[in-house]
Amino acid sequence: MEPENDSPEAGEAKPDDPKAVEPSAVAPEVAESKPADSDAADPKVVPAKVVQAEPFQASLVQEPVPPKPVRSKPVPPTMNQRRFAQVSRRELLKVAPVLALGAFAIPRFQESLLKKGLGFSDWASARLFRRGHLAPTFADAQLTPFEKFPINGYDVDDPGVIFENWTLTVSGAVQKPGDYKLEQIQALPRVRQNTRHICVEGWDVIGRFGGARLSDFLHMIGADTSARFLTVACADDYYESLDMATALHPQTLLCYEMYDQPLTRKHGAPLRLNIPTKIGYKQAKYLTDMKVTNVLEKVGYWEDQGYSEFYGL
Repeated sequence: MEPENDSPEAGEAKPDDPKAVEPSAVAPEVAESKPADSDAADPKVVPAKVVQAEPFQASLVQEPVPPKPVRSKPVPPTMNQRRFAQVSRRELLKVAPVLALGAFAIPRFQESLLKKGLGFSDWASARLFRRGHLAPTFADAQLTPFEKFPINGYDVDDPGVIFENWTLTVSGAVQKPGDYKLEQIQALPRVRQNTRHICVEGWDVIGRFGGARLSDFLHMIGADTSARFLTVACADDYYESLDMATALHPQTLLCYEMYDQPLTRKHGAPLRLNIPTKIGYKQAKYLTDMKVTNVLEKVGYWEDQGYSEFYGL
């Protein structure tokens, strides 16, 4: 059994009872269902549309709670944006060489860029150099005829060395400094090899060279082979340097022969370098002085004018 409803909304109140029309007691649906001759015109009667809401309705009109902030998620680029980015990178790669060449066209950048490029090339070449890796050798039938072997001079073809008075003066980090005669160098084991001579000017020939291994001579004079460099000076005022790894390479010769004959004056007599792992200008002629050192005051005649210091082949 449901409880009896004693509230004024039961419709029992009489129209002439003033208490029956109190605003707080009239439900909206009752007020709307009154007949036309009711006391709705009475100023004390409040229209239903302004009647206070029921308690459960009041909870719906409380002050709104601010919504929680929503974190924006990154929006992936559209297809057009991705395509534009790809095209932009591709176009940048295309123009990069042009920009680099453009930088070389600016005089104040040229020297710096060239030095950095040569420095990187020498650094990479030195790391790739292997002391036990030999340069190619060739059969006698492949030799360039002696008379066709080019003569390249620094200043003069013959600086006028007096062979009888010639010595190689040794200094630096060695146990036995001093002057060494050609006969002392020739007393070391002789090596003959058919190797290619490559000139920086663009030509190359295959020649036959003979002499003592530079490594044998360094051992004879008690050189400190942990030093970094070996430098040479020449009768024609040419000068050059070698890294120690190249100096110790088994194909690096103190050359006093070509084609099984004594070295001629025009080819660097009485003693020159033959280094088939290096470019031609490293192979100095008319040697007069040699020094083992860790510090280079001068690198080489051509290197000090901007050419590569290492120039391995």
